[in-house]
Amino acid sequence: MRFVIVTGPSGAGKTLALHSFEDANYFTVDNLPPRMLPELSHYVEDYDLIAVVVDTRSGKAFAHFPTVIDEMRSKGTQIEILFLDASDETLVRRFKETRRPHPLFVLPSDGRTEEGIIEAIHSERSLLETARGIADRTIDTSSMTATQLRDTLHSSYAQDTRPGMVVSVTSFGFKHGIPIDADLVFDVRFLINPHYRPEMRKRTGRDKEVSDFVYSDPRTIPFQTLMNDLIMYTLPEYLREGKAYVNIAIGCTGGRHRSVALAEELATHLNTNGFKTVLRHRDIHFDGQVSPSEPQS
Repeated sequence: MRFVIVTGPSGAGKTLALHSFEDANYFTVDNLPPRMLPELSHYVEDYDLIAVVVDTRSGKAFAHFPTVIDEMRSKGTQIEILFLDASDETLVRRFKETRRPHPLFVLPSDGRTEEGIIEAIHSERSLLETARGIADRTIDTSSMTATQLRDTLHSSYAQDTRPGMVVSVTSFGFKHGIPIDADLVFDVRFLINPHYRPEMRKRTGRDKEVSDFVYSDPRTIPFQTLMNDLIMYTLPEYLREGKAYVNIAIGCTGGRHRSVALAEELATHLNTNGFKTVLRHRDIHFDGQVSPSEPQS
């Protein structure tokens, strides 16, 4: 079992850290009172990875934290304490940006909010002094981006479980609306339309005859090449920023022919290049009419 306890001042990144542990397949618990740690250690004894945030939100109960840790370690429980910290200036800025109240904030009599935040930070540091002293590792997040903190935690606590990015390729029909979760949208309505071929109308872009017809348009392959190149450039950048999901949407008018054919090819291309890809044809079951302005040949 790997049992990690995360603590530190409010605004130092404990919530982001807990999400990162959860992404790395840790069983996670937030804002646990210290006295409940021994009971939790028994409850999760069948788990291999556990991460818990214990901090001053538990109020006066937090004073028991050092004693509880000593008791657990004396009984053989293996515990790692991670202390996340940041400079006062950074913590003040983060609270002002998020507009979330500090758990120890009290508005001064002169009404100056920033002074109240600074006093709350100093008070919390005093409460955390003992916890910082027994920490196994301290990370200063002052100059870290969210991605850098996630990468640091994964490399230290879950090197082999860095979550990959799932790429969803969705074909759709513009007449049924653009997918609300789309990150990248490509419009292929300018390509030749199989709908106007009676023998193809009831088929879909998954049929070879229909796909071959779409790719007989001299514009299809150049467009597909440019689209693939853009996507292959963009996906590593999304991955570098820690994005877990990317939805690429390809649309034609009805979502049955052209978009389906190009989505099929794109999904194959992404799988071949090592991306975890999910293919979805949202509107392939519709059999509606297209706009008379659609290209027919």
